[in-house]
Amino acid sequence: MVTTVLRQEINCHRETLDRENPRDFIDLILNSILNKQETQEKTDGFTEENVVFIVLDMFVAGIDSTTITLRWGLLYMVLHPEEQQKVQAELDSVLGTDHDVPTLAHRSQLPYTEATIMERIRAIAPLSVPHATVQDTTFRGYDIPAKTQVIGNIWSAQMDSEFWPDPERFDPRRFLDSDGKVVTRPESFMPFSMDRRVCLGEQLAKMELFLLFSSLLKHFTFKLPEGAPAPSTVGTMGIGLKPQTVKLCLTLR
Repeated sequence: MVTTVLRQEINCHRETLDRENPRDFIDLILNSILNKQETQEKTDGFTEENVVFIVLDMFVAGIDSTTITLRWGLLYMVLHPEEQQKVQAELDSVLGTDHDVPTLAHRSQLPYTEATIMERIRAIAPLSVPHATVQDTTFRGYDIPAKTQVIGNIWSAQMDSEFWPDPERFDPRRFLDSDGKVVTRPESFMPFSMDRRVCLGEQLAKMELFLLFSSLLKHFTFKLPEGAPAPSTVGTMGIGLKPQTVKLCLTLR
């Protein structure tokens, strides 16, 4: 259904394409395809079929994963109210106790908030997008032919106790150095996949999550309804690891 809609949209773009005035990403890709066809240059993967899946990737990465991460973040805030209080105290110290909205300009001044988001991002995507071997190779005694599809187990890497002590524990401090500054790129941190197929929307997703998460915690306190049992942190496997549906109470700060 989604790919059908995307193909219709791409066809509409092709029919109304003004090559001198591209309107968006689809126009730019279509322009590139036409330029390569006219010069008989190798397309290197720039085909209309690939455009469908590129745009689909953008939808999934830009909407679904951000929503899932935000849901997990709020779930862990109600499970760990002391962490929620630390984030709110930091927000208040930087923004004051009025109702100012956090902006990206505040990001560097909010290391604990940033670390809290990173701790939740850490284990969202169970698997990487597909890679492929470019030549015959051998790995740990296994012969792998060229063009074999390879899918990285991101969950395994992000939950490996060799790199993440007590990986099941929610601990934003693992992303802070001894000076309380954010460690932006730990060697084993790869929630947005790896190598050349790392998510193109990584920086956008991080900015969106910072703005949404910090704004919500600046203005509201989240908790479970009175008498409600602690929700499970066992997720449902899919493109992203989704938390179970949980009812939350919001209190205006």
